[in-house]
Amino acid sequence: MPSPFDPHGGRVLMLEPAWACAEALRSQLLDETYPKPYVLDDGERRFLHFDGRLTQSAMRLAEPNDLDLRYTQKMMSFLLFRSRPRRLLLIGLGGGSLVKFCHYRLPATHMTVLENNPDVIALRDVFLVPPDGPNLKVQEADGAAYLEQTEKGIDVLLVDAFDSTGFAPSLANREFFEQARSKLMGSGVLVVNLAGDAQAYAGLVGEVMQVFDDQVIMFPVREDHNHVLLAFRDPMFEPNWRRLRDLAKELRSKYGLDFPAFLEKIERSAKLGLARREAGRRV
Repeated sequence: MPSPFDPHGGRVLMLEPAWACAEALRSQLLDETYPKPYVLDDGERRFLHFDGRLTQSAMRLAEPNDLDLRYTQKMMSFLLFRSRPRRLLLIGLGGGSLVKFCHYRLPATHMTVLENNPDVIALRDVFLVPPDGPNLKVQEADGAAYLEQTEKGIDVLLVDAFDSTGFAPSLANREFFEQARSKLMGSGVLVVNLAGDAQAYAGLVGEVMQVFDDQVIMFPVREDHNHVLLAFRDPMFEPNWRRLRDLAKELRSKYGLDFPAFLEKIERSAKLGLARREAGRRV
């Protein structure tokens, strides 16, 4: 139906039968009582929303397998530290941006994607998420519960899990990060997208730092008002910044993302101790 948020046209795509009352749905969207995720389509992009305020995901229709939002691009910075991951676990499907990028750019990587909201999974075709296959599996599951029973040996664990209230509650605790660390390979990397008020997740950052023996780097994504957190399983982890600069140039040529700029922010944040400073903030 026509989008109530866009005076220049556009559509809103909803998980409703064709006979549903459009006027009632419009009212629910405007007063933010609509209980399901929905998609805004302006003819150039599709956006996943849980409400009218925050964009959960974005896809350019002309380039549906690229990363449109800056924070998703920066989450791929794990390739600086694990350039050939064999096993990747992603918690949070969203609009599938990270799924598609990794699936098509890392064809040798086996990826499992966990999403606890069946309505989000029901929108996978709208965002052109590829069907499951030998190296891709999308399943409805709670990330924390799945992590408890899965085998060890994860190379990269990506966490991009939010609901209408913020960071997924079942993941915002020490037990989840202890499980995450125990299931990572010795050189494995945890990558977490943090959005919203920094004080709201300051305690979370502190828990990660304790669990991962302070081997944590946190850097800003100013364009999206997010932070990306990197936690390293290896207690002796120490970046070789000179070698990483050379690798960043190679990765930029291979994947088309600005890895040198990502690395510059990562190095600066590490040397400034940004993670420790953010962890010191308490509500």
